[in-house]
Amino acid sequence: MAAYPQDPGAPDAPYLTFWQERHLCTLTTLRPDGTPHVVPVGVTYDPGARLARVITNKSSTKVGNVLAAGPDGAAVAVCQVDRRRWATLEGRAYVRTEPERVAEAVRRYAERYGRMPAPNPHRVAIEIELTRAMGRG
Repeated sequence: MAAYPQDPGAPDAPYLTFWQERHLCTLTTLRPDGTPHVVPVGVTYDPGARLARVITNKSSTKVGNVLAAGPDGAAVAVCQVDRRRWATLEGRAYVRTEPERVAEAVRRYAERYGRMPAPNPHRVAIEIELTRAMGRG
């Protein structure tokens, strides 16, 4: 079976373009019992920083799953698919509450998805420090 590896810090042009288009994604976290929790999210990809970002509410299950993993972060994956094109980013996720980090995640979300999300005083960012990328852009 073919693997389609990408360098998460320097992907090829079609892969990066695919991550710049507007697509709904999924985030997979692990529950404390080890079972997967998969939810639809908006994701932004910053290969220069080797980060993917998701904005969400601090009371969400995905945030709880990341926090339950402890200080070393949670193993997660984000994925998007469009017909024969697909892309997965994997890494360690951390919940960020610092206003400047949340604002950067919101800015990138607005840039990718073409709309500014409504204000939310309970918003946090999940930052994923990327260790692996694969797919076909």
